[in-house]
Parts: sequence; structure tokens; C-alpha cells
Amino acid sequence: MAISEPETTPTADAMVRLRGINLIYGDNHVLRDLDLTVAPGEKVVIIGPSGSGKTTILRVIMTLARPNSGTVEIDGRHLYHEERSGALVKAGEKHIRDVRTDISMVFQHFNLFPHMTAIENTMLAPIKVLGLSKGEARSRGADLLETVGLGAKLDQYPAELSGGQKQRVAIARSLAMRPKVMLFDEVTSALDPELVGEVLAVLKEIALSGTMTMMLVTHEMGFAREAADRVLMFDHGAILEDGSPEQILRNPEHERTKAFLRAVLAH
Repeated sequence: MAISEPETTPTADAMVRLRGINLIYGDNHVLRDLDLTVAPGEKVVIIGPSGSGKTTILRVIMTLARPNSGTVEIDGRHLYHEERSGALVKAGEKHIRDVRTDISMVFQHFNLFPHMTAIENTMLAPIKVLGLSKGEARSRGADLLETVGLGAKLDQYPAELSGGQKQRVAIARSLAMRPKVMLFDEVTSALDPELVGEVLAVLKEIALSGTMTMMLVTHEMGFAREAADRVLMFDHGAILEDGSPEQILRNPEHERTKAFLRAVLAH
């Protein structure tokens, strides 16, 4: 499986770096003084109970939720700030959009445009954001749909596809941007059980065959065990445990982690 990746090489020792991130909604302190570094090419699985803040991390990186304090860097570039005269100042929208082109996210509920075919869904952002011609975007999209097993479905609309096929179109659409960082938010949780495997197989291929940095929120512990470099256990807006899949999934230190894993693995 050939995954097209950015042609540039990482210039920083971290592809993603969060420092002192706080995010507060009313009385709810969702993220608490969060520090997190993800190395170039690292595959990080984030686990934890509902409401622990794990999805919010991805939303902060994708600029869908702006933190109240702290900094985010992508491949050495500040996301929400700019450096001027040696000081960090709040970034303008153009700067944020520019850095965000290095990031792509696949959502739980696909978010495909229903009036566009599979290939049109994959072509839209490369044309609008990256400035590709229609021919270039179609060629790239067709290659990626072939890669995710949908080469025969290019001209079908989302309503004609199964849930698993829609999610694979969404993955191809994100890959078409050739991001440096791919974010996945519980991408199998809305699928019927018999469709989960086909999506996990694509994710596993992406994780094992390329050097793209990946952050995945998931309850699929088998995937975490096989494809992740690192697992983070979240609770109450903070990282409770951080280690290898072997360490976190087989020999967790905290009772909260043990209880969470028992609950997940019982289903």
C-alpha cells in the first residue's frame, strides 16, 4: 500500500508539541496544563473514558477548539501564535490556515459532502486549499481511493456507500492533502461491528507502511497493540499514563487505567 506523504522532511525534533494547554468551557476544565510531544513519524493512540478530554486534544490541534492558554507547534511552527521581534503574539487567520495545511483529521461521522461523488469529495480540498488542477486532484484522489480499496467506487455518492466505505473515502480525502500530521477521532465507533475491520485494516496499513505522524483516539485496543508506538491514557483532562502499548495495555500502573481497560475489553 503506497501512501503519498509530504515531500518535505521534518525540521523539528517534534512534529507536534503542546505546552501548557488549558481549555475551559464554563465550569468544565477540559484540558489541564497539558504538555505533550509527538515525534516525527510517531503513531500515538489516545485512550480514556468519555469526557476525559481526549477528543478535545485533536480538536485543539485541528483548530476546531482554541485553548485558553498554552502553545501548539506543528513541525516547529507555532499554530496559534507568531513570532514578532522575538516575542510570541496571537497569530492572524492567514498564519493559522497556512500551518493547518500540514494537519488533516478524520471524524467519527465521515462528514462527506452528500452531493459529491467519492472522487469529488477527495478532490475538493486539494483544489481549493493546495491549488491543484482538477486533473492533478483527480489523479491523486483516484490513486488514494484505489489504495483504500474503493477504486471501483469513484463515481458513487455517499448514500450509495456502506458506513465502512464512507469512512474509507473520508480517510482518502484526508490523505489527499498530504498532511504531516493525521488525526483520527474514534473513526470506527459509528460503524456496524462487521464494518469495523475493513477500516482498521486501512488504518493499520497507513500506520505500518509510512512515516506520517498519526494521533488516534480509539477504543480498539487490538489496533493499539499492533500499530501504535505509544499509548496515552487520559483522565480528567490530563495524561494519567504514557508508555508503550505493551506497558499500558498489559501492565498499567494506575487503578483508573486498569478499570478502564477492564470495561473496554469486556465489550
